[in-house]
Amino acid sequence: MDRRTFSLVLGLGAAVALAPSLALAEDHLAEAVSHTKEAITHGKEGHADLLVTHAEAALTHAEAAEKEKANPHTAEGITHLKAAIEHGKKGHADVGTKHAEEALTHLEAAEK
Repeated sequence: MDRRTFSLVLGLGAAVALAPSLALAEDHLAEAVSHTKEAITHGKEGHADLLVTHAEAALTHAEAAEKEKANPHTAEGITHLKAAIEHGKKGHADVGTKHAEEALTHLEAAEK
């Protein structure tokens, strides 16, 4: 095996070894913001069930982001996402949307 082939194999081996850890490193905060925006859109359309679906996904990502790096804005966003879910499950899309909007404000502040 010549040097080029050996270098290629060594490089590919290192890439394969490191790829899983890099692939798992999601940007949870960005995902939380994205799902919160979707929750707001559906809430404004009066779709409380879809608001809940996206708020729950946002909550999962926000909690993961908070676990990775604590931030008071993320914690406040989590509080409002929980309130949005609670109101959305009761069919109160308007109130749930207001909480989702407040959550978005805090999650975006946490991104900075």
